[in-house]
Amino acid sequence: MHTYVAIRKRALYHGWLVVAAAFLIAIYGFGVGFYGPGIYLVALEADHGWSIAELSSAITMYYVLGATLLFLWVGALFERFGARIVVLVGTVAMAGGVLLLTQVTRPWHVYAAFTVMSVGWATMSGAAINIIVAPWFDRRRGLAVSWALNGASAGGVIIAPLLTVLIARFGFQITIDTIAASMLVILIPVAMLVLRPKRVDEQDAADADSPERKPASAAVQPAEAQQFRVMQVLRTPAFITISIPFALGLTAQVAFLTHQVAFLSPTIGTIAAGWAVSLTTFAAVVGRIIAGFVVDRFDRRGVSAVNFLVQMIGMGMLATSTAPALLYLGCALFGLGAGNLTSFPGLLVQREFSKQHFARIVSLVVAINQFSFAFGPSLLGLLQHEAGSYGTGFLICLAMETIAAIVVISPAIRYRRTIRGHL
Repeated sequence: MHTYVAIRKRALYHGWLVVAAAFLIAIYGFGVGFYGPGIYLVALEADHGWSIAELSSAITMYYVLGATLLFLWVGALFERFGARIVVLVGTVAMAGGVLLLTQVTRPWHVYAAFTVMSVGWATMSGAAINIIVAPWFDRRRGLAVSWALNGASAGGVIIAPLLTVLIARFGFQITIDTIAASMLVILIPVAMLVLRPKRVDEQDAADADSPERKPASAAVQPAEAQQFRVMQVLRTPAFITISIPFALGLTAQVAFLTHQVAFLSPTIGTIAAGWAVSLTTFAAVVGRIIAGFVVDRFDRRGVSAVNFLVQMIGMGMLATSTAPALLYLGCALFGLGAGNLTSFPGLLVQREFSKQHFARIVSLVVAINQFSFAFGPSLLGLLQHEAGSYGTGFLICLAMETIAAIVVISPAIRYRRTIRGHL
């Protein structure tokens, strides 16, 4: 009996297998569902002669619809059916939607295909990764979520270039058939074998001796812990100071990343701009790894504010510099904070709301984020068109990051002042 217990203690904690599964889900969710749409539209323009302007609104619709699904249903679906069923449905929807893009013959068919894909995006993106990983960790949740969401950056590093190369060599349909088939072959068995409910006797080693304690500033009121009311949650200061800053930050971030090549190419050339994109993505991975080791040891709102500050410095350099070295440095600094904007909201929700409502509340936060950043690229494009350069747009993005840093840190500052007043 003692030998069996010792073997159980030495065995790999299943939560880390869940992190690995979430990493794979994020690779395909973001690779196919976030980095892919812009590539698909270029391919559809080449195959059918439809203009990018005519088709690009389909991407906005796709993000808005995905956000709507998150806002209304996804959190509740995870609670009711569990991660395994929801991820299986999402995987099939993402694969089916992208396969439909190879069969379109009219522009409205593209909207229909993206509608199907939006189900996959809602169930495989940032909110889903948080919901999948969260039940398995307490003290090391920041590290676990950061590692899982590195799959999002890996999707940009692996899937996006692969799509571009394969489409150029083999054509759009063969490429999409191959990517969709690989997604189904890999994610369906992973979901079936790994994404099971957590057993009562399972616990991460870091949680075994020191259960998580919520700070006094984040104590959950009994009424909130007992029942979930959307409007009540939306009005709480904790929710407002999580949703607003990350919505602003992600709007600025997605706007910049969408226009990054267009901004850099006239100054440093298209090839160099491509390397800058790779540098930004690599920096996002590094930033997530660093954040994973520090976010559980310090005040999470303070770490979030520092993350915004790093992006502000990078954006300031991009808005005011023309020297290639400074532009590369600006991209690297902006990238260091980029990945964390999708992982930090869930970590703040974990600390400041009831555990039983985590899935629904984090879905609300991510839905608001997606509603906001869906319009970021078009807003920056409009500002660039009106001003004739990206300078004004980048300064507005910098202002968004500044407001985000101030709002996200304000509850932590208020709490510290309250504590000092009672000493």
